[in-house]
Amino acid sequence: MGRVWSALVRPWVIGVLAVAVAGAGFGLYWFQPWKLWQDETVREALPGDAARPPAAAPPSGASATPAPAGPESLASGELISHEHTTSGTVKLLRLADGSHVVRLERLDTSNGPDLRVLLTDAPVKEGRAGWHVFDDGAHVSLGKLKGNKGSQNYAVPGNVDVSRFSSVSIWCDRFDVSFGAARLAPV
Repeated sequence: MGRVWSALVRPWVIGVLAVAVAGAGFGLYWFQPWKLWQDETVREALPGDAARPPAAAPPSGASATPAPAGPESLASGELISHEHTTSGTVKLLRLADGSHVVRLERLDTSNGPDLRVLLTDAPVKEGRAGWHVFDDGAHVSLGKLKGNKGSQNYAVPGNVDVSRFSSVSIWCDRFDVSFGAARLAPV
């Protein structure tokens, strides 16, 4: 009886162990818990400052209108915390060439899997009421979050009408939750 029992238990134990190892591997991939202890700091310059071409001289007899000194700030807001403690400033900028950029300044949030910067039309709500609203209406992903700390720039696609959007969210696409968000108020 001992041999029969041992022959039956061994495959069962091996099967349970294989399922447990596969489950642990999937859980580690899906949740990526190590990111909670890994900070990525990004320090990008304000767009347009270094790459601005020198101004051309006006034709003779024409009055010179000075070019803007830098990017024009159209709207801004302070980030509030949602799923994770989040702080910093968000600015919507228009560059000299007419393109738009969302700039995050002094960002400080948790790292996480599949974080993105969303430009949205959703209202910014405090507390749990604001955690899941940013992908419900119109929204544009400006790309993966470059780092969970620092200052960084995100180009807005040229075909996007920025006047249709009123907020920015640091969005975890894997779990459909906002880490933090800011209402964009015209400046």
